Amino acid sequence: MTIHTIKLPDVGEGVTEAEFVELHVKVGDMVEPDQNLVDVMTDKATVEVPSPRKGKVVWIGAEPGEVVAVGAEIIKIEMEGGASDTVSAPEPEPRANVAQSDEIAQSAAVKGAADAEGHGGAVPADPGKTNGAAPASGSSTYTIKLPDVGEGVTEAEFVELHVKVGDTVEPDQNLADVMTDKATVEIPSPRAGKVTWIGASVGETIAVGAEIIKLEVAGGAGAEPASQASQSAEDAPAAPKAAAPAPTSSPQTSSSQPADRKALARSAARQALTGGAAPAPTQARRPVTRQGKPLASPAVRGRARDQGIDLHQVEGTGPEGRILDADLHAFQSAPAGAAPQADDSVEKIKVIGLRRKIAEKMQEAKRHIPHITYVDEVDMTALEELRQHMNKTKGKDQPKLTILPFITTAIVRAVEDFPQMNARYDDEAGVIQRFKAAHIGIATQTDNGLMVPVMRHAETMDVYHMADEVVRLSGAARDGSAKREELSGSTITITSLGPIGGVTTTPIINRPEVAIVGPNKIQTLPRFNAHGQVEARKIMNLSSSFDHRIIDGYEAAEFVQKIKGYLEFPATLFV
Repeated sequence: MTIHTIKLPDVGEGVTEAEFVELHVKVGDMVEPDQNLVDVMTDKATVEVPSPRKGKVVWIGAEPGEVVAVGAEIIKIEMEGGASDTVSAPEPEPRANVAQSDEIAQSAAVKGAADAEGHGGAVPADPGKTNGAAPASGSSTYTIKLPDVGEGVTEAEFVELHVKVGDTVEPDQNLADVMTDKATVEIPSPRAGKVTWIGASVGETIAVGAEIIKLEVAGGAGAEPASQASQSAEDAPAAPKAAAPAPTSSPQTSSSQPADRKALARSAARQALTGGAAPAPTQARRPVTRQGKPLASPAVRGRARDQGIDLHQVEGTGPEGRILDADLHAFQSAPAGAAPQADDSVEKIKVIGLRRKIAEKMQEAKRHIPHITYVDEVDMTALEELRQHMNKTKGKDQPKLTILPFITTAIVRAVEDFPQMNARYDDEAGVIQRFKAAHIGIATQTDNGLMVPVMRHAETMDVYHMADEVVRLSGAARDGSAKREELSGSTITITSLGPIGGVTTTPIINRPEVAIVGPNKIQTLPRFNAHGQVEARKIMNLSSSFDHRIIDGYEAAEFVQKIKGYLEFPATLFV
């Protein structure tokens, strides 16, 4: 047996470290090539680190939340073969996240066994760092390093591990997801072997070139030749991932569930898939402890949301724990468990991955921008009547109109008279950039957190085109298919909570923009008309925040009044 060492690969030019976000394996797990071992995240992307070899994970070098340098050893795999070898994980292809990078490498590129000293050469297994049995003779250690995943990227954060020490992996099996500022990237395994060491945990930030995973591979008395390692890398391109980490059912979770319960779930799922009636459940369902985002298709997520089912409590029977439609039926058919008992335990959750990025951006905005928030009441009665009329008379190919396209149109018209609102402020350079084009950011809540897809050149669109774009962009943000250019470059942002929008809000500016507009919910309230009579009106508050370094309070009020005028007299939107 040999020890195959996986190092954190180079996940992007300029990236020197990455944070472990999520481990998908544990010591003792058997992994296959290309099985995802861990997700790491840098400032630019989330990246998967796949296993290059088949084997058993014997050592993991970090935990979720830890930051690991590029080239650092992160996982070791025990596998059949000769002497130990060390490789970096292949350079992975990014997945869309906060910003999808078109600069990140499109295919894996593993540094071969003889590539450079400390980056692919044959190295002995390190018993002191291996949480498992020493490799048997006749095998070698193959080390995977974090590859270069994009220009200017020096580090990446581990956001999800798909293998654990002891797992056996096959070539092209996804080992881990890592995330930089630009994308989430899968790291596939270039070799078959057993994971003997993992150099970082989910949430850690690791530098490009750091050792991340080690595999034990078959290799006779010495390390696998560099040519073979390179060939494996070329045959194992990384696959793009969804917007944010989508972990499989973790080994820890699976091992904590009774075998009979898993069998029951699989049986019910198979019955539902084949059209047969699921057998009567023999035991009550119990919540499944699941870390991170459950693995499921957008259709399954939508059905679960419609039926009020928390996917974190559903056990998946699909590949790698994926939740199938049949699993939803099985979950619903199981009787509810006994009433919960008092529980004084405290759950500690690391702020990692996309949530950490959101936290950093919000903190930066509040720290750098002195906000002024201006709230005014808008009578939406006339606009609501117009919207309902347009929906009744729309063509077959025209979308149903919500209130958002009208508000967007009002903002686009208003910034023509107030160009200082459609701007960005570079406070370090002391320069304000004003834009002729209106690129409207649409703050969108997703399963993974707040994202802001961008409606580009809104000034060229009518309300129907805007309605289509809102649906398309928000859907892409939620299912992870949004492109890099669709998640960056906004010049002013709209943030709306829809029907639950509250009476007033104090929105935080999407830095480096200088303004954000927040429509609240529409309520039917009594108001006096011009004749002093009380009548029911559709009232909405408009809560908007401005960068007080650039925008004076009077300017902010004038801008909101301009928007208000367009909304209260909607005919002016179209002239």
